[in-house]
Amino acid sequence: MDPVVLVVDDEEGIRESLSGIFDDEGYSVLTAATGEDAVRIVREQTPDLVFLDVWLPMMDGIQTLQEINAIKSDIPVVIISGHGNIEIAVKATKMGAYDFLEKPLSLERVLISARRALERSALERENMTLRESLTGRWRLIGDSTPIKALRSQIEMAAKGNSRVLITGESGSGKEVVARLLHGRSNRSDKPFIEVNCAAIPQELIESELFGHEKGSFTGAFEKKKGKFELADNGMLFLDEIGDMSLQTQAKVLRVIETQEFQRVGGSLNIKVDVRIISATNKNLEDEAKNGRFRSDLFYRLNVIPIHVPPLRERKDDIKLLVDYFINSLAAEYGQAPKKITPEAVGMLQDYGWPGNVRELRNLIERLVIMTPTPAISPKDVRFKGAEVVVDYFSCKTLKEARDAFEKDFIAYKLEANQWNISKTAEALSIERSNLHRKIKSYMINPGNKGTAQ
Repeated sequence: MDPVVLVVDDEEGIRESLSGIFDDEGYSVLTAATGEDAVRIVREQTPDLVFLDVWLPMMDGIQTLQEINAIKSDIPVVIISGHGNIEIAVKATKMGAYDFLEKPLSLERVLISARRALERSALERENMTLRESLTGRWRLIGDSTPIKALRSQIEMAAKGNSRVLITGESGSGKEVVARLLHGRSNRSDKPFIEVNCAAIPQELIESELFGHEKGSFTGAFEKKKGKFELADNGMLFLDEIGDMSLQTQAKVLRVIETQEFQRVGGSLNIKVDVRIISATNKNLEDEAKNGRFRSDLFYRLNVIPIHVPPLRERKDDIKLLVDYFINSLAAEYGQAPKKITPEAVGMLQDYGWPGNVRELRNLIERLVIMTPTPAISPKDVRFKGAEVVVDYFSCKTLKEARDAFEKDFIAYKLEANQWNISKTAEALSIERSNLHRKIKSYMINPGNKGTAQ
């Protein structure tokens, strides 16, 4: 489809001249003699590019530029004027004008400006689309009060350069929060570098963070840049920072204070500009009190604390999460989305979700793949690492099947009530003493919750 150019000038000769130029280049052309007409056309037809005269009757070019930006700020506008004035050019540029051309207009200059403006506009749209596709997987699903509060915190914390400490249980979505902080920050077009401090052996963590020089240790066959260096001008996400050794913590603290470091085996100071986002499932304040984490590093990391609530504290979101996972997995596997019955959703909402959103996602993936019918029903939903663990029909006697089910059901209710014995006994309509006896008899405990985890 041909680009559409809007020419705005009160001189008919200029409108005709520019229209002819753009017609010859294969552009579609719209014209307006006043700022008011230009604003109406932008609102109704959304041109790809605007050539706008400064000196117009009634609404001048600067006012018209303001109105166009208010309607659609990504339309490039080239300001033209017969009175070359550096002050006007600066003002227009600050307001978002792409270029400023003086009359009499040069054919070559007009075409170069138009071509470059359209190319930049297309590139910006591509970048926006790419960012949306890349960040589409990093979404906070839910409308519960805790999630609304979390979104608000992310929006406020994203701007600026303050360090953020994200806390929360495993599987609750700490990495999603870190990615959203980056995506909404002023560094969104710069690197996002992630380091899982728990997954890297302690003898290699310093090389991973700071890089190393060739020959600095056995196996260092070439120079390597570290994560701090790779994240320069962007964000460094230190996941599971509570598992970092005290020795490495001291070096990270020094980098935070100076924004400088040396590669392992090197002597040259390397300066970086890195915003640090860290995450942990531990209570770092308690870890610091017990000597397992440096208190000075904790206070520097904890400038903006953000806590991600566990799934059991936002069960209102489970239906939305289930629908999201079912639809996204169906698209991934190229199949029609399955339905899920209200009774099955109720079971999911009653469960305690020790593995949080990650556990829910894994369970839904199994159900999408393994449920043979178009609808997921309660008989399809079992809990333990997202796999069916007991086939009651394989039991040899009624008592054996009944005992197996009772064990599963008690474990399921215990988990749903976060192992609160009083609440669980009330939910089962039995005495606390009776529930204690059954837990002991079936050998159910938080580390071995029967088959209904």
